[in-house]
Amino acid sequence: MLNTFTSYQLITKDISKSLDRIEQQPVVDRDTKYYLDNITKVKSIDDFVKNDRLFKYAMKAYGLEDMDYAKAFMVKALKEGVSDPNSFANKLTDKRYAEFVSAFNFAANGADATIYNKTQQMVTKNYATQAKIAGLDPDSDYVKGETTYYLANITKVKSIDDLMSNTRLYTYALASFGLDSTTEDKDLIKRVLQGGVRDPDSVANKMTDKTYAALASAFNFEAYGENTTTINPAQQPTVDKYMRQTLEEDAGQTNQGVRLALYFDRKAPTITSWYDVLADTALASVVRTVLGLPDSFATADVDKQAQLFEQKLDISDFSDPEKLGKFLTRFTSMYEINNPTSSAVTSVSVLFAQPITVGISTDLMMAMQKLRF
Repeated sequence: MLNTFTSYQLITKDISKSLDRIEQQPVVDRDTKYYLDNITKVKSIDDFVKNDRLFKYAMKAYGLEDMDYAKAFMVKALKEGVSDPNSFANKLTDKRYAEFVSAFNFAANGADATIYNKTQQMVTKNYATQAKIAGLDPDSDYVKGETTYYLANITKVKSIDDLMSNTRLYTYALASFGLDSTTEDKDLIKRVLQGGVRDPDSVANKMTDKTYAALASAFNFEAYGENTTTINPAQQPTVDKYMRQTLEEDAGQTNQGVRLALYFDRKAPTITSWYDVLADTALASVVRTVLGLPDSFATADVDKQAQLFEQKLDISDFSDPEKLGKFLTRFTSMYEINNPTSSAVTSVSVLFAQPITVGISTDLMMAMQKLRF
């Protein structure tokens, strides 16, 4: 049996091939085909939760398979959506629920939730609104004709150049945001689209007029590339998440240390504070292992745990692929020392459930007392 470090490296050396192997498993392939063939037919929350096969697939994709029985709980979260900061999903400590509700956003998009794409539904809705402001009847033959052409062709657009080279599509796209294609600087529009909206210093985000940021958000080639005009979080992105979840679970069947490393690697870009780590049992387990801390450390005061982590590690390293790689190399090596492969722990619950409460050593307690606030 391969050790923790080697197993992890083999999987991550070519993550695409590793995911392809998962996708080719007969059960995974069958369930995924069913999901993609049927998710777009779902037009309401009731449709969604009543189709047990679809619902369980979606829940697993977001790491919530242990809660797929709690349909009333999930219905409440889905009904309230995520637009309101005080909605049920947003108030839950576990952010996986808000991510799930954001992907299946029936509260905001209604019957279109499973097919909603900004470049399609949102842009055409905006175009009708802008046409009315310019004095045109949204139901006129001209508006309907342009919208029909737009919807028939926008999904063929795979790049910024594709969009800008089709004058009719380009004109429609800009008009939906109240911009005139005949007067707008094409070079500026191209730079707006190329920069996207993820970087606070992108061209769109630095412009005073937020219309350009809205345009870049709708035609988000910077983030989604050639999938921009077709992407919907309830479709392929959910399938991709399902594959990654399955890959991690599959690795955990033989070595839970590998599963932990893969999980940490996936979650690392979202970690912004040590409290994010402490709120997630699996993430905290990885950090404790790297620092050589016992599981009992999890029972100590949360603020002191965070302070000790901060003293020992630089959280910004998790957003640096090279430094993150070194961190996980150390973790897999340390995990192997603590859990020799020949007797590796195989129980998922041991590593992904809440930590067992046990005593803290005298030496560790003394070290904790020395921490200042």
